[in-house]
Amino acid sequence: MIDPLEFIASLEKLDIRFVAGVPDSLLKEVCACLAARFPPKQHIIAANEGSAIGLAIGHYLATRRPALVYMQNAGLGNAVNPIASLADQQVYGIPMVLMIGWRGEIRSDGTQLHDEPQHVKQGQITLSQLEILGIPFRIVDQQTGSIEPILRELRNLALSSSGPTALVVRKQSFAPFKFSTSDDESRLTREAAIAAVIQALPPDVPIVSTTGMASRELFELRTAAGEGHERDFLTVGGMGHASQIATGIALARPDRAVLCLDGDGALLMHLGGLAISADCPNLLHVVLNNGAHDSVGGQPTKGAQLDLSQIAMACGYARVFRATTPDEITRHLQTMLSGRGSSLLEIKCKRGARPNLGRPDRSPSQSKPEFMQFLQEGV
Repeated sequence: MIDPLEFIASLEKLDIRFVAGVPDSLLKEVCACLAARFPPKQHIIAANEGSAIGLAIGHYLATRRPALVYMQNAGLGNAVNPIASLADQQVYGIPMVLMIGWRGEIRSDGTQLHDEPQHVKQGQITLSQLEILGIPFRIVDQQTGSIEPILRELRNLALSSSGPTALVVRKQSFAPFKFSTSDDESRLTREAAIAAVIQALPPDVPIVSTTGMASRELFELRTAAGEGHERDFLTVGGMGHASQIATGIALARPDRAVLCLDGDGALLMHLGGLAISADCPNLLHVVLNNGAHDSVGGQPTKGAQLDLSQIAMACGYARVFRATTPDEITRHLQTMLSGRGSSLLEIKCKRGARPNLGRPDRSPSQSKPEFMQFLQEGV
């Protein structure tokens, strides 16, 4: 296994002084080490993977040094545009090293490692995407010893070819690294906040929930209450797109309220969507803000430093609210349901989830027809 501290030391030895990216569960150990050991201005947790590529381009233009950009393979799509249209050798020719967590990886015998549904296709096409983009790559796994020779090769190749190279990381390639975070223990858990939301809603309101633990908690809360899951669309992948899925539903069904259950990291990833959702009067947008990428290791977002409700107002939401208690959640949702005009409720909650949190036992293909049938009710 690769020692995260050795990885950081290798970056410094190879004069890679700037790192940017979006956290990934496969990379959480090294991401935690970067957060603990790299100077804040030299390690940026970006809003999305394309933005991380932009930061790396700017760093190279100013310093002549290649940067390291990390991401989950699901985020490679966000990065394709700036890679192909800016960093590629046929355009500006910007050297950088990508570090990509390979969810749904393909084993050496050609079989696929079991993973969540959203990672099946992504895992199958990861290496093909890099090949199509013309990005040379090396794969590391649990058997990898010293990482410095591999990083040196990728750094030198990036410089000599004037373009990106990639380190593809299989599951459990990095050894554990302890990362401590502080939080306000008086705050609601995210699961308690979600429970308060669904208890305050009438039974005809559909919910579109963001990827990660929020969807898992919503699913388990429905199961614990003996309820069905037909009212909920779990956006199991496509981080940052839940609000636009909810907006698409709300635009098609202006006769009924539609609720989006969002997270601060997902909201910030595609923040421009707020300006579109703000024009949808029957949208109820609830943002669970714990200031962290909780589903992939708890790395911080900018959410803790921002007043998301004020940002929503500036984007055109008719009404904005903030809550920290179940009573405030109930009261604000009642107000949101009783009036007209787009509304956003920011709920401040704490990081973390209970250790025995499960995963949905129904596939997306099983859930989709039931949700679509639910949306047709009342037509």
